Amino acid sequence: MRTSGPKRILILGGGFGGLYAALHLEKVLAHDPNVEVTLVNRENFFLFTPMLHEVAASDLDLTHIVNPFRKLLRKVQFFDGDAHSIDLAKQRVVVSHGHMHHSHELEYDHLVIALGAITNFHNLPGLEEHALTMKSLGDAMYLRSRLIDNLEEADFDCCADLREPLLTFLVAGGGFAGVETIASLNDFVRQAVKFYPNLSENLLRVLLVHPGPLILPELGESLGKYAQKKLAERGVEVRVNTRVREVTEREVRLSDGTAIQTNTVIWTAGISPNPLLDSLSCKKERGRLVVNHYLEVSDWAGVWALGDCAHVVDHKTGRPYPPTAQHALRQGKVVACNIVAALRGGKKRPFEYSSVGQLVAIGRRVGVAHILGINFSGFFAWWLWRTIYLTKLPRFEKKVRVALDWTLDLMFSKDLVKFLTTRAPHISHADEPAQPRGRETGIARVGRR
Repeated sequence: MRTSGPKRILILGGGFGGLYAALHLEKVLAHDPNVEVTLVNRENFFLFTPMLHEVAASDLDLTHIVNPFRKLLRKVQFFDGDAHSIDLAKQRVVVSHGHMHHSHELEYDHLVIALGAITNFHNLPGLEEHALTMKSLGDAMYLRSRLIDNLEEADFDCCADLREPLLTFLVAGGGFAGVETIASLNDFVRQAVKFYPNLSENLLRVLLVHPGPLILPELGESLGKYAQKKLAERGVEVRVNTRVREVTEREVRLSDGTAIQTNTVIWTAGISPNPLLDSLSCKKERGRLVVNHYLEVSDWAGVWALGDCAHVVDHKTGRPYPPTAQHALRQGKVVACNIVAALRGGKKRPFEYSSVGQLVAIGRRVGVAHILGINFSGFFAWWLWRTIYLTKLPRFEKKVRVALDWTLDLMFSKDLVKFLTTRAPHISHADEPAQPRGRETGIARVGRR
């Protein structure tokens, strides 16, 4: 470590783990001139991923589940860019930013690796080219636009032969993300189809494919069966013990030999640690950095890892902690405490956490939850889901906006507006005189006479 100048703490990744590490460091070290804390993230906002499926289903405005880092962090420096390489021996990280990918080297005394995970398509034929994912705000916006696009196209008589793939939607993966996505998607398309005169609800086909014997295995058999039953009652076909084998532009082939005609496949069945970890000469377990009880990376002083990047063993069970948000945010706080202890000579704190519970929304004001060893289902579980996650959402302003969205959702139907990222049509004629802008047209000039 450097012996002169301020101590530099560098946090890579702005998910739950990275953000909460930065927030705690800011709280404790905000007024210490001998410490500099920098957070690096490829997006300039923190995304509250538990509510991502509600953006895709038009329940929430897309800006209401994101928080700009520059409003969340006042003392911690923020770097809007990508991490490209980590040199543990020289204690520096190469990052870049901007359209021109300006490169910088950031030195550190303490490095927090919280880069999260990326989608793993498991080399399945056609999956990467044709499947959608639900990991980012852009994914949710794209899925919403795809659903509306398909409805708009299918409503025309000339597309009657294409209605089956256009109106069939398949989600692969029956874990938390997959179940919440399929539930929200199903509610959205069944409400939206009423506004299309040439379409009807019986033309819709919504499928959930899961490789295990029961969806939501993390919540136990009874809640998994309840969720499966409720989804089936609402028109969702649930296929267990079934895997996706191949995806084409308009078809999905499953392990049971069937072929589903669809152009909308959402893949939620696999993740892998950030590939940047592959270049590090550290001990790993299934691609994740092995850390000790204090979340320190083995053999590298001042290097810490957490969340989806870290293999953290629960010494009570001997099994690794699950890569969930509730674990990551608490690991972020523990890492921050231990960095402060390392800087000031205090006692480090081991990471120990027993999950309080898990909750899943399964659409139409119904949910399932396992909290403090007790199972809940139905409306109360859904109410718990919304209440607990609303309290976890950063900043009072966003809490109010989300609460208003949920209130208005009780009174109005879902919005059918597509989010377009393309520019408006334009043209340039070199030989023609420029036309006046709108407010200078003849109509506008009449108003001035």
